[in-house]
Amino acid sequence: MTHVSDPAPNPHATADEVQAAFKDPKLANVLYHDWEAGTYDEKWSISYDERCIAYATDVFNAVAGDVSNAVAGTREQPYGHAMELGSGTGFFLLNLMQGGVIKKGSVTDLSPGMVQVALRNAANLGLDVDGRVADAERIPYDDNSFDLVVGHAVLHHIPDVPAALREVLRVLKPGGRFVFAGEPTKIGDFYARRLGRLTWWLTTNLTKLPPLRAWRRPQTELDESSRAAALEAVVDLHTFDPTELERMSRGAGAVDVRAVTDEFSAALVGWPIRTFEAAVPQEKLTLRWRLFAYRAWLRLSALDRTVLSKVLPRELFYNVMITGTKPSAPERL
Repeated sequence: MTHVSDPAPNPHATADEVQAAFKDPKLANVLYHDWEAGTYDEKWSISYDERCIAYATDVFNAVAGDVSNAVAGTREQPYGHAMELGSGTGFFLLNLMQGGVIKKGSVTDLSPGMVQVALRNAANLGLDVDGRVADAERIPYDDNSFDLVVGHAVLHHIPDVPAALREVLRVLKPGGRFVFAGEPTKIGDFYARRLGRLTWWLTTNLTKLPPLRAWRRPQTELDESSRAAALEAVVDLHTFDPTELERMSRGAGAVDVRAVTDEFSAALVGWPIRTFEAAVPQEKLTLRWRLFAYRAWLRLSALDRTVLSKVLPRELFYNVMITGTKPSAPERL
């Protein structure tokens, strides 16, 4: 069954709406993510095939443990019903479902446009998913509803993260787990943003030169991207220190809390590549280029995971992942 609580609004925010959103982070989140909903998967190279199924399950296992052994060493689905908080287009939940981690899913997002796209993606994949437009600080589900709550790149958009974590624990069943991934660390965000800005400036200025004009996007598209970037600066509310995020999760009532970080060399290269791709016409990004970018990311991610994570402080890496569980109900005598 699929259900959307509200219709998607006009996906393109006006300059006046962007200006108003600077004073209202939740409005900014709705405007920005509605704006991005239709092209979000393309922008971030999101797919629902083996490539992203492997990525989602690898990320999940890196922080939560290998679920293939969770049920008597079999490949059964250990989580009956899971919710994705701030689901966007459904990337994390839908790929975890395809990877055998989850049987039934629910998507929630503050953006009606994102919920609509997530449900469309789920329907296209034949997955059992429902959806609601929802505020992470007031999740519209009953206590003890879910075996698992997941999220990818969502916590840094939420104004009151401790309140959201308390809500996550409320809707989890006793013993249920949460897994949040793709959150920016304080140091990682510092270098990633600067690399992105430098790449955007270089690309948009170099493509003004006559020999490179074929690589320049129309000015109207560049202006629209700049307005979207202005909103992005508003909706990105937090960066995290891994130890502080662990402490925050325990303060919300979680147990068995653990934070893991990843992407250092992959982020140093990946952010300039993604920014370059956003600044040039899409027809210039050939299959050869896309394969080069993907394979480079894979190699650097492997380097980060197998070598650099063992010698560098975890605070240097770009992404932080966090997991924890809701305490089991005490046994009655």
